[in-house]
Amino acid sequence: MEKDFILEALKRQIEGADLSVKGEEIGRVVSVVDGIVYIEGLPNVMSSELVLIERSRGDNKKDATPALVLNLEEYAVGAVVLGDDTLIQEGDVVRRTEKVLSVPVGSQLLGRVVNSLGVPLDGKGSIKGENMQLSPIERSAPSVIDREPVSTPLNTGIKVIDATIPIGRGQRELIIGDRQIGKTALVVDIILNQLNEPKESRPICIYVAIGQKYSKVANIVKELEDRGALEHTIVVVAGAADPVPLWYIAPFAGCAMGEYFRDKGKDVVVIYDDLSKHAWAWRQISLLLRRPPGREAYPGDIFYLHSRLLERSAKLSKKMGGGSLTALPIVETQLGDISAYIPTNVISITDGQIYLETDLFFQGQRPAVNIGLSVSRVGSEAQTKAMKKVASRLKLELAQYQELAAFVQFSADLDEATRRKIERGAHLTELLRQDQYMVMPFEEQTCVLFAGISGLFDEIPIEKLRDFEVKFLDNLRDSHANILGEIRKTGDFSDKLQERVKQIVEEMVKSYDLKKAD
Repeated sequence: MEKDFILEALKRQIEGADLSVKGEEIGRVVSVVDGIVYIEGLPNVMSSELVLIERSRGDNKKDATPALVLNLEEYAVGAVVLGDDTLIQEGDVVRRTEKVLSVPVGSQLLGRVVNSLGVPLDGKGSIKGENMQLSPIERSAPSVIDREPVSTPLNTGIKVIDATIPIGRGQRELIIGDRQIGKTALVVDIILNQLNEPKESRPICIYVAIGQKYSKVANIVKELEDRGALEHTIVVVAGAADPVPLWYIAPFAGCAMGEYFRDKGKDVVVIYDDLSKHAWAWRQISLLLRRPPGREAYPGDIFYLHSRLLERSAKLSKKMGGGSLTALPIVETQLGDISAYIPTNVISITDGQIYLETDLFFQGQRPAVNIGLSVSRVGSEAQTKAMKKVASRLKLELAQYQELAAFVQFSADLDEATRRKIERGAHLTELLRQDQYMVMPFEEQTCVLFAGISGLFDEIPIEKLRDFEVKFLDNLRDSHANILGEIRKTGDFSDKLQERVKQIVEEMVKSYDLKKAD
């Protein structure tokens, strides 16, 4: 059934192509195996062009199967079949369409779940609209002249990221780690946190699932829908059971959909989950196309594959509309090996990485971000003044804590200053723990991190710290909303505001201690 949808979508793309003009190029299938066809007789065919393979059925009727041209050789071209290849035979006629593979783009896609070709999968009917148009999946990245420096933060709602590994709109930040330690949970939280942003400046999110189980994607979609985040999100799915060519197409399709909004001056976040499976798909296609294997059997252009995708992320200049496309690619490691081929490739292409560590995950740290191996090469330039004031001190405190904790683990005798630093670091580490779906606006993060770094939480036992944090935030929202409003409006955390927050925390600590004594 799904293959029929794919065929219908591709046929709609090539409607209007004049296939009967005199002098048209007609080729023939030379060989077909494992979804790859070799065609002769198309000397002028383009790379990434769609061609139609007319296959003969038993009832003598003609039917056509689309294929995507990828290999341009001297006497033949190699194409990957976008559909069922079982009825294609040697000698079948192949006709050019003179159209490259494109996907539908437009605001009607918001809130929808589609496959790599823009075919809806959510049962909500077809996607129609006056401003719907087709965009090629492959486009040139914006030139340096058309870009400007990253200057606006992408608030993730996750304290450890916004404070220590900030992301700017237009940046490319890699999320890397072993399987099942919270990579997808992290990006789902980032999508949910955009609800905390003003509607007029709220980024549009595009989640691209490559090779994921449909059941997993369905759970993510349900969570986004239940929490009201699906209305500003597009979900592009190339499922685990889908043909490998759809895995290859999926991230480029998601990027093309995001570029439509970026070029209209809007901010977009595209999540590629994950590029390891994308690389596997391209390796499979390349080997079937008889391209020579290189390191770990990957083709020689595997770096170019991901670089031409991620280079399309940019913060455009005001002259070009001022929109941005932020890329959050995910890469899966094996036993934490970030020196493997694909991880090192993508690390060298991106502007930083968020490294999730298995040991931290099993110690109960959520999210399991290793601050020492994680870095953002751009985002600090886009941080608000308020966050900068607390973040610089936070990094120093955590670095000192980690160094001292490793140094004194074999020592029983500690001087008072060392003991205090270790206790402060332990409090801050506990403060950075955050359950899934519990995203926090940046103004609330600023107040919490300021109190933690200033030592205002030091008297609270670690096991009671998260409970106290909840009560503190409830107090701010209910009785001191003007403080949060001023931080949000100005983006600054003045000395006057710091003093007021300090007084609030000190009063709460006193009353909390009294309750504890009772």
